[in-house]
This record gives sequence, C-alpha cells and structure tokens, in this order.
Amino acid sequence: MSNDILLVYITAPDQESARKIAGALLAEKLAACANILPDAESLFFWKGELRQRSESILLLKTHKSLFDRLMQRARELHEYELPCIVALPLAAGLPDFLSWVTGEVDV
Repeated sequence: MSNDILLVYITAPDQESARKIAGALLAEKLAACANILPDAESLFFWKGELRQRSESILLLKTHKSLFDRLMQRARELHEYELPCIVALPLAAGLPDFLSWVTGEVDV
C-alpha cells in the first residue's frame, strides 16, 4: 500500500525546544501529530570534533506535499546552526490513521 504520509525526524537540544517546534508546526497545520522522545544520546562529528550530547527526538506525521513548508518553518524555529530535519516515507500503515493524518493537516 502506498500513501502520501511522511514520518519527519528532527533532533532538538532538549524537550522544551522540541515542544516549541512541535507546537508551532501543529498550530500551523503542517503536522498532524508529534511524539517527543527525551534523553536520546547523540554522537556526531561537528567542525572536526567528536561531540556527544543529550538531545530530544521529535517525530512528526505529515502529508508529503507539506514537507518543504514544514522543513522551512522547523528550521526557522530551531536553535541549531544545522538541524537534522529528515523525512521517511511510510510504506504502509493503518488506513484509518493515514486518513486521519491527511485530514488534520492543511493539504
């Protein structure tokens, strides 16, 4: 089953920042729902140095036609110089849930 729903993955420095981004994207109808996973451990190279940080993971469900707007708005709200904002297509899902997502966003 193919559909037009994306799972958007964004890292944030903490739960408060993730909540701020999620709240704005939901209010602007760019995402149907958000999950915040606090206290993820992230390791990455940044400007030649290995970094280790505690971050929050923000998972959003949206329609693929809104991704560019969602990405731009999330970047405006984000405090990182280069935030991780990526989208994964959903191969399948509960049809009623996928329909609900489409109905909750401003497609």
